[in-house]
Amino acid sequence: MTTLTESEELCDILDRELIGFLTAVNTAGQPQTAPVWFMRSGDDLIVYNREGTPRLAAVASNPKVAFNLRGDLRASAAVTLEGVAHVEELPPAREFPGYVDKYGREIERLGWTPESFSEDYGVGMRLVLTRVRTWGLSKLSA
Repeated sequence: MTTLTESEELCDILDRELIGFLTAVNTAGQPQTAPVWFMRSGDDLIVYNREGTPRLAAVASNPKVAFNLRGDLRASAAVTLEGVAHVEELPPAREFPGYVDKYGREIERLGWTPESFSEDYGVGMRLVLTRVRTWGLSKLSA
């Protein structure tokens, strides 16, 4: 599979899952993985970031990234994606289609409003995927 939208099941999983794991290589050459909130936008993923974070510096020096979901406990189901990250001007998270629907409860639980979250996490990043690998999707669909 080369695109997300080739699999309705994968799109449904990505649209439902709240946390993904984004790996970027820092400026010292060390891969660093961090949990992130994300949105699917067609075949791309969108991640909002705080300004000045190490992840932004890592992507500026090496835009190749990896992204994965948690998978199942027996490693019989997984989603691993590879791509190129681009910092770009995006609508604020509060205006990005579906973002508040997906993360509104988490935003509130953590003491933000959609407006304050959008201010704190105001740097948009698009992950243009170059490789999609999955197995056992039916185990993640439940």
